[in-house]
Amino acid sequence: NNIFLLIGAIGKSAQLGLHTWLPDAMEGPTPVSALIHAATMVTAGVFMIIRSSPLFEFAPTTLFTISIVGCLTAFFAASTGLLQNDLKRVIAYSTCSQLGYMVFACGVSAYNVAIAHLFNHAFFKALLFLTAGSIIHSLADEQDLRKMGGLTQLLPLAYVMMLIGSLSLMGFPFLTGFYSKDFILEVTLSK
Repeated sequence: NNIFLLIGAIGKSAQLGLHTWLPDAMEGPTPVSALIHAATMVTAGVFMIIRSSPLFEFAPTTLFTISIVGCLTAFFAASTGLLQNDLKRVIAYSTCSQLGYMVFACGVSAYNVAIAHLFNHAFFKALLFLTAGSIIHSLADEQDLRKMGGLTQLLPLAYVMMLIGSLSLMGFPFLTGFYSKDFILEVTLSK
């Protein structure tokens, strides 16, 4: 029975195999993308796993499957994001990767750490999406990264905001992403 809950979470939180809808959902306006990625839609699957944790704790095979799916999703989505040329698709694949981190944390029974990363992710991902919207709007709806450059002089505030969001996303020390990702790695190594 637990495996069906996992399948639902895989679809809702865009895990490997059912991840293709997430980058395609970025065709909408950027504020809508920020809401989808940061607050509501994609995090519902992870939240469902956390809320159903008492059921998963009695199914060690399902927990192992959850950790494998999360780990593979984090690696695959991050690798795929490196090859994208569209600004919003890069951020979308980074969302998939972060969701993989959260699902992986659930797979090692670190539900409190997963919810902490979910909370942190909402803030730095909203910052990234809203800044991306500002950049896209300033460049006459251009989203191709190959056609962008020298934005430091044109949009200095957007540059600083994108830098802060990106550093937090990659886990730069003393930013929120560092602490939540470090907790995930610490819990994993202790098990």
